[in-house]
Amino acid sequence: MSGTLTTTAVTRAEYCVVACAEAWRDAGEVLAAPMGTVPTIGARLARLTFSPDLLLTDGEALLIGDVPAVGARAEVVEGWLPYRQHLALVATGRRHVMMGASQLDRYGNQNISCIGDWARPARQLLGVRGAPVNTLNNPTSYWVPRHSGRVFVERVDMVCGVGYDRAAAAGPAASRHHRIAGVVSDLGVFDFPAPERTMRLRSLHPGVTVGQVVEATGFPLRIPDQVPYTREPTAAELRLIREVIDPEALREREVPA
Repeated sequence: MSGTLTTTAVTRAEYCVVACAEAWRDAGEVLAAPMGTVPTIGARLARLTFSPDLLLTDGEALLIGDVPAVGARAEVVEGWLPYRQHLALVATGRRHVMMGASQLDRYGNQNISCIGDWARPARQLLGVRGAPVNTLNNPTSYWVPRHSGRVFVERVDMVCGVGYDRAAAAGPAASRHHRIAGVVSDLGVFDFPAPERTMRLRSLHPGVTVGQVVEATGFPLRIPDQVPYTREPTAAELRLIREVIDPEALREREVPA
């Protein structure tokens, strides 16, 4: 690749990478905890560009000092972060996780546990895992590679990640450190502006229409009069994505053209 790359060459997956990277803009010295290929590329892009103090892991138990390609071994190891210490770090708030979601509602409640009645679910998923602690103790974002009405639902079947309505109802102990920074899907970027704290369409990925997003969402979105497009990656960012971070183009498998 060369510096002659133009915006017409940018794929949907690459817009998603840039949108995920923006979740960690100016984050400072916090741990990035991306879940998924595109968020992982996004966190590494942020580290190499506008968030140089961002802490990265190898996805297991090592804090890494360099930024290897996805799937490659790190050459610089800065520390050891086993599961127990990782959980302790979560409680300090010095971490920004980007989780997945099997279901999300308008207030940002997330479900990754089961589909259907909890007593007799139609489908068993990952389980609650660390979602409640994540959402109540440190900034949380979500990544949804397939935006549909099956994911963006009126009401989640089980609350795992805590949304704004439930955090507020639980009182200051729950809401004090609760912040859902945003949601990135293959169609656009979404957030929860005050005071209503219901999901808003913040930007569309180029090539997507407001109508497509509305049709693929199972609840009414807040939609501004003018919806901007997700920002274009720079030529330098495209080079990093394609040549340094993801030379195998794994991003295109998660978000096909």
